Amino acid sequence: MKIIAVGMNYAAHNQELHAGMALPKEPVIFLKPDSALLKDGKPFFIPDFSNEIHYETELVVRISRLGKNISERFAHRYYDAVTVGIDFTARDLQRRFREAGNPWELSKGFDNSAVIGTFVPMEYFKDIQNIRFHLDIDGNTVQRGCTCDMLFTVDRIIAYVSRFMTLKMGDLLYTGTPVGVGPVSIGQHLQGYLEGERVLDFYVR
Repeated sequence: MKIIAVGMNYAAHNQELHAGMALPKEPVIFLKPDSALLKDGKPFFIPDFSNEIHYETELVVRISRLGKNISERFAHRYYDAVTVGIDFTARDLQRRFREAGNPWELSKGFDNSAVIGTFVPMEYFKDIQNIRFHLDIDGNTVQRGCTCDMLFTVDRIIAYVSRFMTLKMGDLLYTGTPVGVGPVSIGQHLQGYLEGERVLDFYVR
């Protein structure tokens, strides 16, 4: 199982973190190792190597079939469920690595940095490109998104990624975060929602 993630997929978020940078012309892809996965409501422990861990709330798509060089018009056949996930980022490390011109995988791929909630079958949604999701911290909504605002649709991302690597059953696709990312701290309670239904619930320790 591999975790495929998309960066810079919402225009407002790009302005939030990369003001002045041109919008990407193709999906920006990075990977997280399987050891990054955190599920079943287990707590997230802030690592000792960062002083600035940020949440990035995302729609996560579960791949359900083996596929290579998938046509965009057939991409919908290759996933069966979605949920809300958190792409935790060590922002201070990411900033330092980028300033040095170095790869920044360590700021994204550390243990337990890919949180996922309970998956909901696609049959419950009319259109994957019109799903609303949000994140609450301690009962207050801190981030909202809708897949209708993606720069690159889920099907286009799947077609693009499958040109380079084979998609396998169980792979996870983190589709990018909307505007509103921010830091987490010990003791906070995070809850993620799909169309008003809670699918993610865990604490920061």
